[in-house]
Amino acid sequence: MTNLKTVSRLAKARRVARLLAGDRSGLALVEFAFAAPLVLGMGMLGTDTALLVVTHLQVSQIAMQVADNASRVGEQDVLTARKVYERDIAETLIGAEKLGDNIEIFGQGRVIISSLQRNAQGGQWIAWQRCRGAKQYNSSYGVEGAGATGTSFPGMGEPGRYITASQGTAVMFVEVAYDYDSPLPVNVFRGNQIVYTAAFNVRDNRDLTRLYAGGPVAGCSTYSANRPT
Repeated sequence: MTNLKTVSRLAKARRVARLLAGDRSGLALVEFAFAAPLVLGMGMLGTDTALLVVTHLQVSQIAMQVADNASRVGEQDVLTARKVYERDIAETLIGAEKLGDNIEIFGQGRVIISSLQRNAQGGQWIAWQRCRGAKQYNSSYGVEGAGATGTSFPGMGEPGRYITASQGTAVMFVEVAYDYDSPLPVNVFRGNQIVYTAAFNVRDNRDLTRLYAGGPVAGCSTYSANRPT
């Protein structure tokens, strides 16, 4: 009797094994469990890359817009050379704040505006420079007063492609530096520094003797996202 029971159990076990061997109902779920993390990771990496590209474009546009706006500011007096005041530059930086509000341009970056002009000896010099932003970043091409005398200062920009100002006019040279930080959990580009420059020649007959007092001063010794006071 015992042997018959054992044989019966073995036969039942074989039948169950055959049934399980042909069962594929959970295969897709198991495959999905293995593949889901890879697919999700690749998707988030692609999204993060797209966000980085869009941020590059936005930082580049901010640099161009700030340089363009800085080349147009000043009092509206057609009879005399246009004077540019501190408030004009501060308002130009407020425009950059609006453009870069969604990426916190001043919380994670810095904007530097330089007035590139010719000195008394015909050389290039940075007559004034204004900045705003919490990022610890200084101009890569010179600070205010660089090249004030002589002709050794070549201009601003990359070596071999220096931007220079002509006699009687000025170039508004803008640098924007920004630390990228993705909102996604997969943040392989965290801390990636994005830097763009732009330059526009001033559009009107401008008083180049100085940047006139009147309004908040966006000094380059201050590292803050707040508006200058």
